[in-house]
Amino acid sequence: MRTRVKICGITSCEDAKVVIDAGVDAIGLVFYEKSPRFVSVSQAAEISQSIPAFVSCVALFKDADAQFIRAVLQQVEIDLIQFHGSEDADFCEQFDRPYIKALGMKGPENNVDYLLTSAERYHSAKALLLDGHAPGQAGGKGETFDWSSIAKIEKPIVLAGGLTPDNVKLAIEMVHPFAVDVSSGVESAPGIKDKEKVARLMSQVMQQTSSSHWVT
Repeated sequence: MRTRVKICGITSCEDAKVVIDAGVDAIGLVFYEKSPRFVSVSQAAEISQSIPAFVSCVALFKDADAQFIRAVLQQVEIDLIQFHGSEDADFCEQFDRPYIKALGMKGPENNVDYLLTSAERYHSAKALLLDGHAPGQAGGKGETFDWSSIAKIEKPIVLAGGLTPDNVKLAIEMVHPFAVDVSSGVESAPGIKDKEKVARLMSQVMQQTSSSHWVT
């Protein structure tokens, strides 16, 4: 199965076009004000309107107020929500949108039991996103974690944290995730995507997916 790709932290229609032309499956819009990739609702609405069919638009929130989330959903064409904070399952389920839940995988708590318990706790999530930060912290800092520590679970895994064109092939080989989520690893500056890096990343993903197809 082909590994899906999401490029997060899109801040302009121009960058959205760059990554979509390269073949990504989804783009991410960050609604966390402390992030250098934060977009306003008006910016996000313009970007989402430029997204063609069959490319998903994902909204990232971190411990946001429910009223703010609903306001975003009313004004921006969002297909999927990514919760990146300490939100519980009841909170995630209230917005009439499919969602994925991010888990920080650095720290003493993040072992096999942590992942298995989280998969059960967020059973309604469409996937679990595993990032390189510690629980409770924000992602987007380009930090990897020990990929060999990931337990096998039934729920789809989205691998994030420190992925670049230079290591994404190895990451897919080790983890076999349903998807990878990349932000800083394909940027020339925070929030500015680099066309050449995006193209190299997609090439590496497709090479690994192609080679994995023939493994028996």
